[in-house]
Amino acid sequence: MTTEHVGHEAPTNIEYIQHHLSHLKSADGMFNLDTFWVSAILGLIFLGVFYLAARRATAGVPGKLQNFVEAVMELVNDVVNSAFHAKSKVIAPLAITIFCWVWLMNAMDFLPVDLLPKILSFFGVHKLRVVPTADVNHTFGMSFGVMLCIIGFSIKAKGLGGWGKELLTAPFHAHGFMAIVLAPVNFIFQMIELLAKPLSLSLRLFGNMYAGELLFILIALLPWWAQWLLGGPWVIFHILVVTLQAFVFMALTVVYLAIAVEKH
Repeated sequence: MTTEHVGHEAPTNIEYIQHHLSHLKSADGMFNLDTFWVSAILGLIFLGVFYLAARRATAGVPGKLQNFVEAVMELVNDVVNSAFHAKSKVIAPLAITIFCWVWLMNAMDFLPVDLLPKILSFFGVHKLRVVPTADVNHTFGMSFGVMLCIIGFSIKAKGLGGWGKELLTAPFHAHGFMAIVLAPVNFIFQMIELLAKPLSLSLRLFGNMYAGELLFILIALLPWWAQWLLGGPWVIFHILVVTLQAFVFMALTVVYLAIAVEKH
């Protein structure tokens, strides 16, 4: 967690913070390459671990990996069964993927601040942010995917015509002439509700993880003995934050999809 050096002079505290909050960008400056590659690698790790657990699963005495995977699946299935009452082959795998992937991305916060940036600096990479969920672009991207799932689940459950009708009739459900008058108002309310869901999902996750990342950077500026004195308790507390934020993102996604398939 020690402060790294830029050139031959130690950076100031502000320069150190700005350096660690700077993304590795593409040549055109449009994409954060560190967010993309870290999240992609963690996604592959998740798929690989669960695939390996499925291949090694036995009906007899389960191993440690199988016990772990089954515990995660049981946790997620409890949420799905309590919130989502329609029939779907997609919802449980989707919920498990969201929970595990978001948890892995959040957990990158546990690595020492300078560890991966220092290693990659030897290969000519001088900027790196290792927590994808501390990048608002990534959390918005995931939330946008959730919004598309909400629309897709709703159309599948109600039909395209039924979904379109609901956009113009809910929440007031007026009849006759008033239904025509209130149709634009209903549509505006429906759009606000639809956009508010991914917006709240993305900002909640981003805000918590960005604050955690920034606090770890500030702790890294302290003397080494103070880093362990303050960093240790914060890491222990952050385990709860990392897990809770992954759980909340997953649980709210399930709830939103359950609302989407309800027929009014």
